[in-house]
Amino acid sequence: MNGLMMQQPLLISSLLVHAERHHGEQEIVSRRVEGDIHRQSFRELALRSRRMANALAALGVRDGDRVGTLAWNGHRHMELYYAVSGSGAVLHTFNPRLHPDQVVYIADHAGDSVLFFDLTFLPLVEAIAPRTKHIKHFVAMTDRAHMPTASKLDKLLCYEELLEAQNDVYDWPSFDENQASSLCYTSGTTGNPKGVLYSHRSTLLHTFGIALPDALNCSARDTILPVVPMFHVNAWGLPYAACMVGAKMVFPGPGLDGKSLHELFESEKVTLSAGVPTVWQGLLAYVEGNGLKFSTMRRSIIGGSACPPAMIRKFAEVYDVQVLHAWGMTEMSPVGTAAVFKTKHLNATQEERYAVMSTQGRAVYGVDMKIVGEDGQELPWGTQTSGDVLVRGPWIVQRYFRDEGGDPIVPDAHGVGWFPTGDVARIDADGYMQITDRSKDVIKSGGDWIGSIDLENIAMAHPAVAMAACIAAKHPKWDERPLLVVVKKPGVEVTREALIAFFDGKIAKWWTPDDVVFVDAIPLGATGKMLKNRLREQFKDHTLPTA
Repeated sequence: MNGLMMQQPLLISSLLVHAERHHGEQEIVSRRVEGDIHRQSFRELALRSRRMANALAALGVRDGDRVGTLAWNGHRHMELYYAVSGSGAVLHTFNPRLHPDQVVYIADHAGDSVLFFDLTFLPLVEAIAPRTKHIKHFVAMTDRAHMPTASKLDKLLCYEELLEAQNDVYDWPSFDENQASSLCYTSGTTGNPKGVLYSHRSTLLHTFGIALPDALNCSARDTILPVVPMFHVNAWGLPYAACMVGAKMVFPGPGLDGKSLHELFESEKVTLSAGVPTVWQGLLAYVEGNGLKFSTMRRSIIGGSACPPAMIRKFAEVYDVQVLHAWGMTEMSPVGTAAVFKTKHLNATQEERYAVMSTQGRAVYGVDMKIVGEDGQELPWGTQTSGDVLVRGPWIVQRYFRDEGGDPIVPDAHGVGWFPTGDVARIDADGYMQITDRSKDVIKSGGDWIGSIDLENIAMAHPAVAMAACIAAKHPKWDERPLLVVVKKPGVEVTREALIAFFDGKIAKWWTPDDVVFVDAIPLGATGKMLKNRLREQFKDHTLPTA
């Protein structure tokens, strides 16, 4: 017997309709490439998105066509989030930090027919345009006054002129909620990037999930500034959650330095922000160096890579900002876990609370997870045993776009499919997951695993360390041993011996790094993650001390 409830598809356009009707006066603030601060309401967002949907139709964009964007976080990008997906096309956000060859590969693989871009990326677009196979229209996301006076692109279109040529009468179409809505590519640190094709259903369910109090806890009382780019897994879903709950949105545009971010935090009274640890390192350095505080920001979502516990403590004890550690990946839309307290932690000691905050958190409803050993058998929770993390759920990838890379799903003994994340972790009795490594980064010393992230977190707590990465170095007896690669803070000195001694009593003795090398910078990927593969190549011939 079926239930007798209405059948209404879960569509991205419904978020915009809801926001216009119930939160129409709420603000969207953008620092734009043109240099100004732009303000508009959700009501104006809806109006301009309808106009853009008409403009896309005029350009010949149809159901399922891919529309690319090379853009910073801003109101025009958010308009495209809704206009493209809401009209039945597929929004494809490019990561402009990728190599141009990869941008060309992704554009061709996706089959983009239109490319919208911020003026910052004009040189990149001019370089790739002759090499792409399918793009018919290039649109500069600006007004006529700021259009380039000279460009190598034929018939370059102007975003604001496209809008002005259309009216705002547009009925958002209804279609199957499983229809594709947006496309994001993995960062491609090894091999070609792979496309993850989200559906309207998966996006709406993910939006419900992250807005929950025990997830990212978004509400109409928040002012959200996503530092995480809108080209990085749809800014972790925050532009969708804002429309769902009615939160004010503040977009930083290209200004991601500490000074620019802090000015927006203060002037717009930001309460919640989100980004990767490397961004917060720069922000904290600026704030600390100038004797500043945060007057309204009280929650910072940190993901993308593990947040050092020392950073969590500094945010809490010096700046009264609670770090919400979260974990996920492009293939997971992206949020899978959040380090939110349970009732038992409310009366816990501060050290116990820090221990919880330093984990990647517990699963958000909609995500099922487990850890397995090398034999594929599920491992118990509540022990110190680490295993490979597998996940499943309604917003987790089934296969990659165009079946790139084959079938990633691993079936269990009952034939149920699980996605292997590539992370290695342990899960405690309460369900809190602690990532200990990436499977490709784990250090196997004499057949036993050493978690590089634990060693990096300890090193980052040293007052002289700005950034640290731990990689496997060849060892004649133990096969691999930990090598610590360190960037020192400006004007501060520390020796190899002092850093190695810093680990005493904090870990098992045999985990202690065998050596330390100092570098000017650690290579970062397009999403701010440390590129340990490059470090391994750089130090592949490094000789470890034998005594």
